[in-house]
Amino acid sequence: MSDSNATDFTNPSTFILLGIPGLETAHVWISIPFCTIYAIAILGNFTILFIVKMEPSLHEPMYYFLCMLAITDLVLSTSILPKMLSIFWFNSREIEFSACLIQLYFIHCFSVMESGISAAMAFDRYVAICDPLRHSTILTNPVVAMIGLAVMLRGCIIVLPTPFLARQWPYCRTNIIPHTYCDGMAVVKLACADIRINSYYSLSVAILVSGFFVGLDVFFITLSYTQILRAIFSLPTKDARLKTFRTCGSHLCVFLTFCIPALFSILTHRFGQNVPLHFHVLMANIYLLVPPMLNPIIYGVGTKHIRDRLFQLFTCKGT
Repeated sequence: MSDSNATDFTNPSTFILLGIPGLETAHVWISIPFCTIYAIAILGNFTILFIVKMEPSLHEPMYYFLCMLAITDLVLSTSILPKMLSIFWFNSREIEFSACLIQLYFIHCFSVMESGISAAMAFDRYVAICDPLRHSTILTNPVVAMIGLAVMLRGCIIVLPTPFLARQWPYCRTNIIPHTYCDGMAVVKLACADIRINSYYSLSVAILVSGFFVGLDVFFITLSYTQILRAIFSLPTKDARLKTFRTCGSHLCVFLTFCIPALFSILTHRFGQNVPLHFHVLMANIYLLVPPMLNPIIYGVGTKHIRDRLFQLFTCKGT
C-alpha cells in the first residue's frame, strides 16, 4: 500500500495550497485587506503607466524607471493574488504542477527585478541632484534601456534553474503546500529524493540574492542617498532640504518594506523552526504585496509632475 501511495505522488498532476495554516476560519476576513491592497496596486500602477505614456514631458529616465517598476509590480502581485483569493473565497486550493513551477519562477524572478530597479532609481536621483548638468548625457535613452535589460536578465537568469531542479525530483511524501502560493523552498521540501543539490542551490541563491545582489542594491541605494543628503545640506533654503528629505525617506521606507520581510522569509525557511507557520506565511505575503501598493503612491503621487498631471486629468473631466 505504501508503494502504491508513493507511486501516486511521484509525478503529481496538482499541488494543494492550504492558504494560511491555522487561520482557515479567518480566510474570508483576511481576504479583505489583501483584495484592497491588490486593487490599489492595479489602479495605481496602471495610472502611472498611462500618465507617463500620455505626457511627453515625462519621457525622462526617472519616469522610464518608474514604468519598469510599475510593470514589475503588476506582474508580481498578479502572480499571487488571483489564486490566493480563489483559495480564500472559493476554497479552490488545487494548482497544476506546471502552473505551480511557473508561479514559483515569476515570484522569485520579479522580486529580484524589483530590487534592481530600486537601485537604478536611486542612481538616477543621485545624478539628477548631485550632478544635474551631466544627467542628460549620463542617463541617455540607450543607457536607460541597457540598465533595464541588465536588471531583467539578472532576475531571469539567476532564478531560471530553480523550477527545472524542482521539476526533476520525485514527490512521494505529499502534494500539500502549507502556503498561499508556490514558494520555492516550500515546494522543494515536498521532494522525497536526496534534495541536497537543490537545497544547496536554493541556499546559494538565497545567499546570493539576499547577501550579494540585494546587498549590492542596498549598498548602491545607501551610497546614492548618502551623497544626496550631503548635497541637501548645502541647499540654501529649509524648504528645499525638507522636501528632499521626505523624498529620500519615503523611497528608503518602501525599499526596506520589501527587503526586511523578504530576508526574514528566506532565513525562516532555514533557521526559523520555532516561528509560527501562519506568521511566516503572512510575512511572505506582505513583502510581495505591500510594495506594489506603496510604490505608485510614494513614487507616483508623491512626484510633483505626475501629481500635477493627475490633477489636470480630473479637472478636465470635471469641467
